[in-house]
Amino acid sequence: MEYRKLGDLETRVSELCFGALPMGPLQKDLPVEECKDLIIRAIKKGINFIDTAQLYRTYEPIGRALRETAEKPVIATKSTAITYQEMMEAYREATEMMGIEVIDIFHLHAARVENNVFEKREGALECLKELKQEGKIKAIGISSHSVPVIKRAAIMEDIDIVFPILNKIGMGIISGNREEMEEAIQDCISNGKGIYLMKVLAGGNLINDYDEAMTYARSIPGIASIAVGMVSLEEIDFNIAYFNGKRREELPDIEKFEKRVTIVKALCKGCGTCLEVCPNEAIAMNGEIAEINDDICLTCGYCVHDCPEFAIRVI
Repeated sequence: MEYRKLGDLETRVSELCFGALPMGPLQKDLPVEECKDLIIRAIKKGINFIDTAQLYRTYEPIGRALRETAEKPVIATKSTAITYQEMMEAYREATEMMGIEVIDIFHLHAARVENNVFEKREGALECLKELKQEGKIKAIGISSHSVPVIKRAAIMEDIDIVFPILNKIGMGIISGNREEMEEAIQDCISNGKGIYLMKVLAGGNLINDYDEAMTYARSIPGIASIAVGMVSLEEIDFNIAYFNGKRREELPDIEKFEKRVTIVKALCKGCGTCLEVCPNEAIAMNGEIAEINDDICLTCGYCVHDCPEFAIRVI
């Protein structure tokens, strides 16, 4: 496994980052012990970088894994907090539940928030700046799908790490296209920001084009790491083997790794909440119930969290 510099962090991060979203309640909703075992497997096989978020609700298994292995991987988390107090509470929740005193990277979680995110989250950003000054977090980041936000992050003195969406078909990018996101990322790199990528498999839509999708992402100059969600020991072993140099044709079939989001029609009340939170506008109303467009769904699971009727599932 290759380890690379990410911004000004002292510890180099593995090129493969363990994405904690899919194993948690927003997607597969695996038992905590099973999630813990996945993290331990990843750590023991060389992954030293974990990406999570307050929204993902995966702090508990991460904390258990850290205690059981006595390892200290690089931890990145994020919060949608807007105010100073909300972000302080998010920091306390993260440190207490994971059993760690210092967070390596704390992002403003802003998937679809537009270019005014830094004004809207001024209080939250001020909190992160204070926590960094006190040594309680090591780096401040922004996680976003928006080209203008990433371009602005490139010139933001207070932003150390940037976590943008990027994949070879440009799926999920908002307010721009793939080429414009590539340019924004290079602006960040030129200004010394650490970069790691999300959704390089377009939320599973490129799983059958795995090699080409990964080759594209790994070829982008200056990228430190790629976050990949993994929900089984087989997926962990597959991805680690690939990132360790195994050729795709030497690895097992990965069709079983596919996933999709579905709406239980009998439970849907047609409230439209999911339409508002979907980061890729993949949900529309079909009469009185919501319907997901599988062709553009990122399988991020954000709609699962916000559905008041628990009618949306990742399968």
